[in-house]
Amino acid sequence: MRLIIALLLPWLQFFTIGRPFSGLVCLFLQITVIGWIPASIWSVYALSQYKTDQKLARMAK
Repeated sequence: MRLIIALLLPWLQFFTIGRPFSGLVCLFLQITVIGWIPASIWSVYALSQYKTDQKLARMAK
């Protein structure tokens, strides 16, 4: 579900993973039509980093 959000509404995905400042920056980037693609790529990359961090946190327990 987060991947779909990352592609359609990249700025919202940042809020779901707890990075509101990045979400605001991404929103300003997404407002421009040309910035939509880089915003989506950045959002998917941040989501993959978030998932990796979650896996490492579970392994550390």
